[in-house]
Amino acid sequence: MKVTYMSNRRRLIPHPELNDAAADRPTVTITVDGRPLQAAAGQSLAAALWANGIITLGYHSATGLPRGVYCGIGHCYECRVTVDGTPNVRSCLTPVRNGMCVTLEKIESGSDHDD
Repeated sequence: MKVTYMSNRRRLIPHPELNDAAADRPTVTITVDGRPLQAAAGQSLAAALWANGIITLGYHSATGLPRGVYCGIGHCYECRVTVDGTPNVRSCLTPVRNGMCVTLEKIESGSDHDD
């Protein structure tokens, strides 16, 4: 089977389980920290972020280490982001929609965890 990639090079077309269904999905535009990104309609926000190369979604409050998608099923809360002004939204459980505005958690300047 020949594998090709969508423009962001992180989605396999054809997908081994979804066949060509993923290639036929319309795209939506989401905004992440002010940057417009394309996402496949119906996919989770976590998958859309990952497909666009965004794997660090925030930082652990005690250690300052990066947080990202861990369990992918909503149990661990490591994938939480702010969506349309609502904080602590689990990106793995949230489907993307056109116009969604996402803010990733940043380390605050002057904290013990600055580089």
